[in-house]
Amino acid sequence: MIKVRFAPSPTGYLHVGNARAALVNFLFARAQGGIFLLRLDDTDTERGKPEYEQGIYDDLRWLGISWDETARQSDRFARYAEVAEKLKAAGRLYPCFENEDELASKRAALVKRKLPPVYDRAALNMTAEQRAAAEANGKRPYWRFKLSDGATSWHDLVLGSRNIKLGTVSDPVLIRADGSPLYTFTSVVDDVDFGITQIIRGEDHVSNTAVQIDLFNAIGGAACVPRFAHLPLISGGEGEKLSKRIGSISLKSLRKDGIEPAAITAYLARLGTNKDPAPVGMEELIASFNLADFGRSPPRFDAKQLLGLNRKLLHHLEFEMVKDRLPEGATPAFWAAIRGNLDLLTEARRWWEVVEGEFSPPELPGNSAVLRAALDTLPATPWSTETWKAWTAAIAEATGAKGRALFHPLRLALTGEEHGPEMAPLLPLIGPERAAKRLAACVAARGTPG
Repeated sequence: MIKVRFAPSPTGYLHVGNARAALVNFLFARAQGGIFLLRLDDTDTERGKPEYEQGIYDDLRWLGISWDETARQSDRFARYAEVAEKLKAAGRLYPCFENEDELASKRAALVKRKLPPVYDRAALNMTAEQRAAAEANGKRPYWRFKLSDGATSWHDLVLGSRNIKLGTVSDPVLIRADGSPLYTFTSVVDDVDFGITQIIRGEDHVSNTAVQIDLFNAIGGAACVPRFAHLPLISGGEGEKLSKRIGSISLKSLRKDGIEPAAITAYLARLGTNKDPAPVGMEELIASFNLADFGRSPPRFDAKQLLGLNRKLLHHLEFEMVKDRLPEGATPAFWAAIRGNLDLLTEARRWWEVVEGEFSPPELPGNSAVLRAALDTLPATPWSTETWKAWTAAIAEATGAKGRALFHPLRLALTGEEHGPEMAPLLPLIGPERAAKRLAACVAARGTPG
C-alpha cells in the first residue's frame, strides 16, 4: 500500500512552499489509491504554539486537502528512547563530549588544510574511564550516529540518480545532551513505524537523505527504506528562497487577500511541471497527477499568474459557492453582474456599496449637459438589463454625445468608478431612486458648468 506523509512543524504559519509539499503528497496518495498521513513534528516546545498547529489544520482544510491518519512526535518520546538504546547497544550511537567551541576549532583547522570539515570521531577513542571522568566533571554526552563506510545511492523520483559518499558527511547528532531527540532521528523512526513508502519533500533535504537511508538500514533494514522524491525549491520573484517569515506569500496572507483556495491548488499542483497552470478542480488535478511531470529547475512563484488563475475561477463560480462570503443581502443577480470584473472576491464589497450604499459624487467638469439629459430622460420602471441601452440612446439623441463622452461621465456619476462591470446588468441593481439622486448630486456639484 502506498503511504506518504506531510510533516510540518507548528512553529509558524504555512507558506506556499509548505502548501506545495502537502498538496503534492496528497495528490500522489489519492492518484495512487494510497494513504496520506499528517504528522506534526512538534518536539520544538520553545517555538511551537497552539495557534500555529490550528493554523495548519485550518489551512489544509481550506485548500481541500484531507488526511487519512494523524500522528504527533510529542506522543512518541518513549519510542525514540527505545530505538536509541538499541542503536547504542549495536555500537551505532556513541557519546560525545566536545563543546561547540572545540568543534568549531576542529572545523577551522580542517578548512585551513583544505579538507572537508567532517567530525573526526575522536569520541570513539575515549576509554570507559575517560567517559566516566568527563561525566564526573559535569559534562553530559550528546550522541552521534556512526555512519557506514562507502557511499549511499538512490534513484530520486524527481532528480534522478544520486550518490553521496558518507565519508564526506559528519556523523550526525541524533540525541542532544539534554536527552531530546533531533529531527533526523525522529523522522526516520516515524517513517519506519508508520510504513511510509515514498518521501516527497523539498530539495533542501537531499543532503539529509544519504544519512537517513543509512539510519533506515540500521533501524529497520533495507526493506524499510522508502523511495525519495525531492522537489526543486520554489523561489520568489527575484529568485530568493521562500521561508515562513515572508508573510506576503503565507497562506494566511493569501487567504486574507481573497485568493481562492482552488486557485492556489491549481497553481501549485503544476508549478515546476511541464503543464501550464489551469483553473481546474481537485478531482482533475488528482486524475492528471504524475511525479514524472516535475522538472529539476527551481520554479518561480509568479503572483500575477496566480492572480490570473484566481480571476478565471471567480468568473465561473456559481452564486451558491460564494454566497456565504458575499455581503449580507447579496443576490444571484448581483453576483452575475460583478463576477466577470473581479480579481479577488474581497472586491465584491466595493460593488455592493455601489449598488446599495451612498457615496460622495465626483466632480465632473464639462459634463453637465449629459448628466442633465440623463436626469430628464430617466427611464420608467421597471428597469431591466435592456434599460441601459435604451437610456443611453435617448441621452445621445438629446445631447449629440457619443463614445467616451457619453458613457464615461454616466459611469462615474452612477458608480464613482472609472471602470467596472457592464452597466446593463448593474443599472437595475442601482435602481431609479439612487440613480436619480446621484445624477442630481453631480449636476449640483461644483465644477460641472455646461
